[in-house]
Amino acid sequence: MKIGNIWRSAMLSAAVAAFAMLPARAQQPAVSIGAADIGGVVTGSNGPEAGVWVIAETGDLPTKYAKIVVTDDRGRYVIPDLPKANYSIWVRGYGLVDSPKVRAEPGKIVDLKAVTAPSAAAAAEIYPPIYWFSMIHVPKKDEFPLPKIKSQGEWLNIVKSGACQSCHPMGTPGTRVVPKEFSDQFPVAADAWARRLASGSAQAFMARDIGRLDTDKALNLFGAWTDGIKNGDLPFAKPERPQGIERNVVVTTWEWGHPTSYLHDAISTDRRNPRLNANGKIYGSPEDSTDMIPILDPVTNTASEVHHPVRDPATPNTREAPFAPSAWWGDKPIWNSQNINHNVMFDEKGRVWSTPRIRPHADPAFCKEGSDHPSAKAFPLKEANRELSFYDPATQKFTLIDTCFPTHHLNFAFDANQTLWTSAGVVGPAVIGWLNRKMFEETGDEQKSQGWTPFILDTNGNGKRDDYVEPNAPVDPTKDKRINVNHYAVAVSPSDGAVWGTILGYPGGIIRVMPGDDPTHTALTEYYEPPLPGYGPRGGDVDKNGVYWVALASGHVGEFDRRKCKVVNGPTALGKHCPEGWTLHQLPGPQLRDVADAGSAEASYYVWVDWYNTFGLGENVPIVMGNLNSSILAFKDGKLINFVVPYPMGFFAKNVDGRIDDANTGWKGRAIWTTYGSRTNFHLEGGKENKPRAVKLQLRPDPLAH
Repeated sequence: MKIGNIWRSAMLSAAVAAFAMLPARAQQPAVSIGAADIGGVVTGSNGPEAGVWVIAETGDLPTKYAKIVVTDDRGRYVIPDLPKANYSIWVRGYGLVDSPKVRAEPGKIVDLKAVTAPSAAAAAEIYPPIYWFSMIHVPKKDEFPLPKIKSQGEWLNIVKSGACQSCHPMGTPGTRVVPKEFSDQFPVAADAWARRLASGSAQAFMARDIGRLDTDKALNLFGAWTDGIKNGDLPFAKPERPQGIERNVVVTTWEWGHPTSYLHDAISTDRRNPRLNANGKIYGSPEDSTDMIPILDPVTNTASEVHHPVRDPATPNTREAPFAPSAWWGDKPIWNSQNINHNVMFDEKGRVWSTPRIRPHADPAFCKEGSDHPSAKAFPLKEANRELSFYDPATQKFTLIDTCFPTHHLNFAFDANQTLWTSAGVVGPAVIGWLNRKMFEETGDEQKSQGWTPFILDTNGNGKRDDYVEPNAPVDPTKDKRINVNHYAVAVSPSDGAVWGTILGYPGGIIRVMPGDDPTHTALTEYYEPPLPGYGPRGGDVDKNGVYWVALASGHVGEFDRRKCKVVNGPTALGKHCPEGWTLHQLPGPQLRDVADAGSAEASYYVWVDWYNTFGLGENVPIVMGNLNSSILAFKDGKLINFVVPYPMGFFAKNVDGRIDDANTGWKGRAIWTTYGSRTNFHLEGGKENKPRAVKLQLRPDPLAH
């Protein structure tokens, strides 16, 4: 060997040895951060940890604040744009237990050590609820019919988003364990479950829904589930860590409300113009829990609230609901609400519209038979459980609007009248109601400005509204037909002004209403049932092409394209006439182990379509609530992308909306907004100390963007 080669070989060997002796930090790729960021590398026993979450949380701000990111394929992370504060930072991930919390400030590089879970049981503690819920046994197909239930799908619809899990997820720490107070008092698990279902102010809802099942069988199955977990049963499936674009999400949360309150929805902007209220306050709807409307200022990280009034002091209050002592909260009700404010929406003037209760249920005279109101003459009403209101942040005043029809969800049309369309919700008088907002603002006349109409199918097929037969009467070839349904969701199509909604139940369905020139007398309805294995619609939305997307209790998101229908009216157009219009997309997560049909154990609550690319995946992207996956799911290019909110695990969104604060700042100026929407946040990690959390999700171009 020549001298030169010997020298080069020696130098190379020395360099390799020197590199091997460098500390681990110097060997890792550099992480670039700014003054408001925290970044670093997460390593475990086998090297860099890819696809794990890094959580930064602080109590130094006016309200508790957290920001969550995901590591890239080399274990690197950057938590961007943190307010100045001291943070606790830790690592969470599947296959791990939470790492010790480290104190840090923005502008610092903080490398973190992941901690491998010492056992399968320890690892499963942070699994999303779906992995625990899917363990529950349900009656097999060949056990049906049961006395009250005809099929397995009907049973599942009730146990999932048709009832039980429309209010909270099953599989959280607080649901998969029976409180000791009850298990000590009732050694038989089914009896302990019967007692726990009587707890708190939701007793009547619990009794209603367990009563819809074969009650004893259901209680025994629930008891066997929690007994099995107590005895060491673990999920049979394991979640995968975030992959690909799922690692690009940035999740920010703020506490708002109270430990004793919960939220149904949050709103950040006008559905029709996502640039409205840029960088402005977020408003929530606390439903049965309180009359205090929570408000979040995400710029100052401040949570506040305003009291929503009622018109009649005799308006019922949820604190008077049937009640039994709670293992969590003791012998006093924690709910205290007259409003039961369900849903919130911005109008184009920056005012916040709601569906509150403002009076006792009996309707005023102008709604009833004998009134000269056009809608009352056509279809009189007797009662409503919620009405309308709006709050003007500029004046800090509420305007209350009495309606004859019940309200639940609401959405504005694109027409000159700024028509506000509403839904009745779970039960009601089988009408769709609206407010001519332009008329109301010009005249202040709440009676003349409102209207409603029953749901009339064009069964004679002539394309116009005619005299109709009642729901239980056979189809008459010379007449139309009324159907006795109440719609839960409501959405207005930007393509043709049609009003879409969902009909709860098994198999359930969706409706499309074309108002016509005089909706009281001209509105026509179309009704479509999903084909099996799909069933159990909850919430839905319509995209810019007029395609309707709906969350199904079967563990699917349904896509319904009316343009594919061979029949839309006539004597056969009663619900089952357009299976060709449906496409079912299976949601992620395991299926229940006693269910052979396609689908998932997921119990998705709602779908919202991102018309304006507020999130960053493009226009017209359906966003599906992953209620048992602790996530939101984006449907893009034929696939569902799972964006998990891992802390507190058990994130349960009932809807989202999207806002563009500044289109010129790229991903930083766009976000989806929502809130933890479970009625039982105390069932999550953290227990009774938990408050609801407002949630902001942003999608950056890569996991290190800042």
